[in-house]
Formats: sequence, C-alpha cells, structure tokens
Amino acid sequence: MNSDVQIAGDPLALPHLMPTPAAHPTTVAEFAGLARRIAADTASWAPLVRYDAASRWYHRLHTGPGYEVWLLSWVPGQGSGLHDHGPSSGVLTVLQGELSEHTAQGARRTLTAGAQRVFAPGYAHEVVNDSLDPAVSLHVYFPGLTEMPMHDAGTAAAVQPSVHCAAARTTS
Repeated sequence: MNSDVQIAGDPLALPHLMPTPAAHPTTVAEFAGLARRIAADTASWAPLVRYDAASRWYHRLHTGPGYEVWLLSWVPGQGSGLHDHGPSSGVLTVLQGELSEHTAQGARRTLTAGAQRVFAPGYAHEVVNDSLDPAVSLHVYFPGLTEMPMHDAGTAAAVQPSVHCAAARTTS
C-alpha cells in the first residue's frame, strides 16, 4: 500500500503549497521576539554603543514596514523624564546593566539585563539608570515613533498600564 507522500509527493518539497512566512513582525509577541533575537546577537549591536555623559546616546538600529528599532545607552544618573510614546506601542529590552522604570502612579521596577517591558499607546513612564554602571537598552516602536510627549508627574495618572512580557525578568 502506498503512503500519501508516495502518491502525492512531499508537500514540503512544493513551496507553492506552503504559506509565505511573514517578512516582518505583525503582533506584539512577534515584536517582543524580534527584540529578543536582536538582544541575543550581541555582535550586531555592541560595537555601535557609545556613552555620552551629557545626554542619552541613541542610534536607530533597524526599520521595517511600520516599525523601528532603537539602541540607547545610559550612564549613571541619566533618565528619560516622564513621557509616553503617542500612538506607538513598544517593547523595551535591557541589554546590559540595570534600568529603573517609574510610573506616574508611583510604581517602580528594576529591569536587569534580559528584562522586557511591553507597553501600549499612551502608557507614561520614566526610565532611569539609578545604578553605578552604564546600561544599554533596545526599544522597538510600532508604528514608528513620531512623538514623545513629556508629562508632569501629577498629570499622567490616567494613562494605560503596561503589559508585562511573560518572558521578562524584573524585580521590584
């Protein structure tokens, strides 16, 4: 008796029968996965990192249809100020060192290397390097970042909470 493969042939050998894989991420999970893949490829980003004592250093690492990936460095004491990302959602991944995330509601999280935060449009936070060592982070924005409104600590209380990525490692 013949098997289906013997009769019809190997379906994997017929690429026109297979769905086309997505060339770019389209879901939050895929964007978080993109950030993890980039983070794991240290050779692609580590030589680009610079530290600037006067301001946070940043470099647009990659763009795709409707999204962009940024590499940032933080020397001790540098912070972003309380802000949101307008209509953009995002994934923040700590590559090296340690960063603190502060929200308008007073929540504080310490994010160590490998930690990820996923956030929706309108989520306000401040990211600060409270440690004594430099830190590096990766930021994926979708759609690409077009605005970054700054907030007063007393006026951002009604913003949406972020979604904590299940794979993230954080401490309070």
